[in-house]
Amino acid sequence: MSAASARSGAASTDARRPSDNPWKLDLRELGRRAGSMQEIDRTAPAPADWRVELIGARAGADVRLRLRLESVMEGVLVTGDLDVPVEGSCARCLEPIEDTLHLSVQELYAYSGSTTEATSEEDEVRRIEGDYLDLEPLARDTVVLNLPLAPVCTEDCAGLCVDCGQRLDDLPADHAHEVVDARWAGLAEKFTSSSGTPGEIATTEEN
Repeated sequence: MSAASARSGAASTDARRPSDNPWKLDLRELGRRAGSMQEIDRTAPAPADWRVELIGARAGADVRLRLRLESVMEGVLVTGDLDVPVEGSCARCLEPIEDTLHLSVQELYAYSGSTTEATSEEDEVRRIEGDYLDLEPLARDTVVLNLPLAPVCTEDCAGLCVDCGQRLDDLPADHAHEVVDARWAGLAEKFTSSSGTPGEIATTEEN
């Protein structure tokens, strides 16, 4: 195998290591002594699937993690904050929305073989994988559960005009459309002159 191939293979192996994933935290420095603490302040890219129908995290945007890790008897307690850039569309007027969610998290990650791990169902507790702790599932669940199902650009957004589809907040206060009752549409046509002006009675000139 050539030297270039060897380097390529080594790079691929390195890319798969947990230490190269900013969502995975190396716990070897923290250790297992109860009471040990570690502060984390880093950024990690937001995946594309953190979203609901109208709004979601901006794919690839930096999510800031400010966390405290505390070693306890059963595992590692994670407490802290996430700042998540989001983008989407207003549910009323469809205008683009950009914002940043500021979310708090607190979660216990259980050691393999601990009482908590052994007595909990698979989906009831988050688990530590060897020397690493994966924050991405916790962050994803926290973000998605806090995304609004009907986001608005402003709390008092008036939405769109049902007749012309324009944004009501951009239109004058007296904006209106003349509405002809469908039951009278035929009669209105009879009272339209040949010049096309409504309301004028068409007349026939006598010779």
